[in-house]
Amino acid sequence: MKSKPNSANVTNKPTNMQQALIYIGLIAIALGLSILSFFGIRKLHREYQKQKLMRNNPVVEIAALKIKAPILEGTDNDTLSKAAGHFIGTGELGKGNYCIAGHSSTLYKEYFNNLKNIEIGMKITLYDIKKDSFEYTVKETFIVEPSETWVLKDFGDDRVTIITCTDDGTQRLVVIGEK
Repeated sequence: MKSKPNSANVTNKPTNMQQALIYIGLIAIALGLSILSFFGIRKLHREYQKQKLMRNNPVVEIAALKIKAPILEGTDNDTLSKAAGHFIGTGELGKGNYCIAGHSSTLYKEYFNNLKNIEIGMKITLYDIKKDSFEYTVKETFIVEPSETWVLKDFGDDRVTIITCTDDGTQRLVVIGEK
């Protein structure tokens, strides 16, 4: 009959394989925390930049959809990667056809992701730099081809025109708000 090993002589020292797995696990945890920290800091930085832009620029808000975005001049990709953009040469805040565009893509600022849920009668509020407000009521929404720029022209009234891409990016969703 074999004798049982004396429990006083047994050591619980990890094997080389166990030690390697422990080190790999610690490295994986450290790497995961680093990645989470990077994205967390990046999100905080983006939120800080957004708040700074909203303090120093006009703002568009559609409270019912939780949309609130700073508006910068121009509609080039650099501008639209930071904020909504005002089409240069269209109306002024509160006057004429004030046209703005914004991405509804998760690749850029997601300001207009919820715009596809807009409904007739919802309120759109524009704020100037002094935070004076101009309120509009959504009167119509429709889809156009990217080449259809007639929506940017002056119609002789005071309105806001908001343009963003459809979900597949091939067409444009247009929202018209009138005073």
